[in-house]
This record gives sequence, C-alpha cells and structure tokens, in this order.
Amino acid sequence: MTPSTEDALRQVGFATATSVIIGNMIGTGVFTSLGFQVLETTDGFALLALWAVGGLIALCGALSYAELGVAYPHSGGEYVYLSRLYSPLIGFLGGWISMTVGFAAPIALAALAFGKYFATVVDVPPFAASVGVLAIVALVHATDLAVARRFQVVLVVVELGLILAFVVAGARYDAPTPLSFAPTTTGMREVLEPGFAVSLIYVSFAFSGWNAAGYIAGEVKSPGRTLPATLIVGTSAVALLYLLLNWTFLRTIPIAELGGVVEVGALSARAMFGEMGGRLMSGMIAMLLVATISAMVMAGSRVTEAVTKDLARLRIIGARSANQVPRNAILLQVGITLALLLTNSVDRVMTYAGFTLNIGTLLAVIAVWLRRRREPGRVLPYRIPGFPVVPAFFVLASLWTLGFVLWERPVAAFTGLATLALGIAIYWWDSRGRVAPPEG
Repeated sequence: MTPSTEDALRQVGFATATSVIIGNMIGTGVFTSLGFQVLETTDGFALLALWAVGGLIALCGALSYAELGVAYPHSGGEYVYLSRLYSPLIGFLGGWISMTVGFAAPIALAALAFGKYFATVVDVPPFAASVGVLAIVALVHATDLAVARRFQVVLVVVELGLILAFVVAGARYDAPTPLSFAPTTTGMREVLEPGFAVSLIYVSFAFSGWNAAGYIAGEVKSPGRTLPATLIVGTSAVALLYLLLNWTFLRTIPIAELGGVVEVGALSARAMFGEMGGRLMSGMIAMLLVATISAMVMAGSRVTEAVTKDLARLRIIGARSANQVPRNAILLQVGITLALLLTNSVDRVMTYAGFTLNIGTLLAVIAVWLRRRREPGRVLPYRIPGFPVVPAFFVLASLWTLGFVLWERPVAAFTGLATLALGIAIYWWDSRGRVAPPEG
C-alpha cells in the first residue's frame, strides 16, 4: 500500500475509533462471566476488586499500546508491533492469535449469547439467531466503509445509553438480602487465593478489546493524537461501566443463584422488572451484543487483512475491493467464527481465549522496552506516562495470571499453546515469498 493510498484510508476519527474500542470490550464477558467467577470467589469486595484490578491492568496495557500505535500507525495491532520489534515469526503468531482467538472466538461467544438472549424475546432457535445476526453484521461491513463506520457509532451510543439505564435501575432496586461490598478479612484473603487469579482470566477476557484501536490504526486520522486519546478514554470508560454493571448484578442476584449461570444480565433484569420486564431487558442486551459483534468484525478483519497480505499463498485474502472494503478478510473472519459457533462451552472457550490473548498482549507490552532501546533518539508525540512502572505492572500481572492458569486449568492453557504451535506450522508452510512487514 502506497503512502497516498494509506492517507486516503485515514477517515476514522476519535468518535469512531473510541466506539470500536468500547464495542470490542463490552459484550459477552461482562454479561456472562460473573456466574463463573462466583465459583471461585464469593465475597462482594473481592468480586468487585476483580473488576477494579482488571480495569487497572487494561488501562496500563492501553497506555503502553498507545506508544506502540503512535510509533507504528498501521492496521494490524500486535502483528505490526511484534514483526517490527521481535521477528516476522513472532509477529505472525501475534496476528494469528488475533485472527483465531482474539476475534473469532469472542465473536462466536457474542453471537451465541445474542442467540440465547434473543430467544427469550422472540420464539426462534438460539443458534439460528446467532447465525442470522452474524450474517447481517458481516453484510453491513462488507458493503461500504462509511456505512460501517456510522453503523458502529450508532450501535455504541445506544449500547451506552442502555447500560446506564440498567445501572440506574439497579441503584433504585431494593435488594431483599443486599451483599456487602465492604473490605473484610475474608475478602482480603480471597484476593490472595489462586481462585482470584483464575477468575481474573474471565475478567481479562471481558476487558479484551482495549487494544482494538491498534488494529485499525492505518485508517485513523492524526494517529499521533487520536490513538492515545482513544485508547485511554475508551478503556477508562469501560472499566467504570464494568464496575457499575457488576455492582448491579451482585446487588440484584443472590450469590447462591449465580453459580455457573451464563445469562447473568437476564437474571438480573428479571429480579428488577419481573418476567415481562426481564424479557424486554434481554432483548436490549441482545442489541448490545450486536455492537460487540460489529466492532469485532471491523477490527478483526483488519488484522486478518494485515497478516494475510504479507503471506505468499494467502495474499488474496488481504486484498481490498474496488471501494477499499477488506471483503475477503471479513469473509474469512466470518467463516472461522461460524466454525467456532459449533462450540457451546462458554466457560472453556473464555478461559482458553483469555489465556492465549494474554500471551500476545504480554509480548507487545514487553516490546515497548525493545522499541526504546532500538530507537533511542526517536521523538514521538506520545510516550507512556509513569514509565517503566506502568508497563511493568501490566507484565507482572499478566505473568501472575498466566502462571495460575497453567497450574489450575492446564487443559485450557495447553490448548492455547497448541494454537501457537499450529500457527508456527502455517508460518513455515507459507514461508516462501513472504514480504517484509510494514515500515513505520
């Protein structure tokens, strides 16, 4: 892609880029993971601490990614950063994680959750609803870039309005047996137990998407200013909303009824509004998930495009249509997602996805040190505030979580490592004729 072509593509402003981050983050994880967290952690303070810690980790990651995005403002996220700062193989693996786990798995889970919520409102098979919403969103994004951008912004505005209304209703709800959120000895002890680290994987999955602006960086206007603002504002806003949402869930649903429940939002809505009100809120939550699916299709297809256009045998997938839509990448993304829709184990997929995604983001944040060492004299319009404490906190928290998952959930961890092994095999299969990664 020539510089003039790339400049012509830079049509995404702050509002759209921030909506992509918010849409990528708010989705399946926050509406489904609490039921699995209470299997490991039951204290109100510890459960909210999970989301506070998860938000802090995500914000530290966002602050770090902002520097990488400003240094290398090309679409592709980890693929671009890891290719430049490690090696083409490590870069491919970062892109491979994003293609197969980072987007396809969450899109599949969001579509499955949409089907379950939508089926409580309209009498349709949940799986049919899941496939239907995926097809509609893919059609919108495969048609026209401007339409897709407007579609995404409108969805996120509606999404934020519904969440705030839900939180206000929760604050007005008179809980019969309110859960205490005050710090206690029990709560502090649960924070230090292995179950807290395992639950943090669910939280990290819910927060995945804070780095989404990097995936569309090649289309962002004035990336030196827009990317840092988008990453920081989007991540901070979602962290606050997550705390409020989980506070609402916990004060409206008894802990004893939460364990293993997927449709946490619907359960909370029924408690507050009764059966009919619960059905209405379920429909609204289903609409929220459309924003998530849309944002992930938009960002994920750009990663697929960035990775495949540098391959010898799969380069056609990275080609854009005459009106500059990455249609082939969108179709591949949807195809992988449809295959994953056949998997119905939300718990297992979330743990596997959370573990594998942590590997990619961990390597990217570590790459900040590599960038500064290799380009010591390069002046950027943004540098990480609080360096090196901010990225170091992210790295240590990620290593701590990954270690506990390896110990407590070895099957999910080794499935993630097997995904990396498959990526290595595909890389060597396609090693002939690979072009250099984009220059920054």
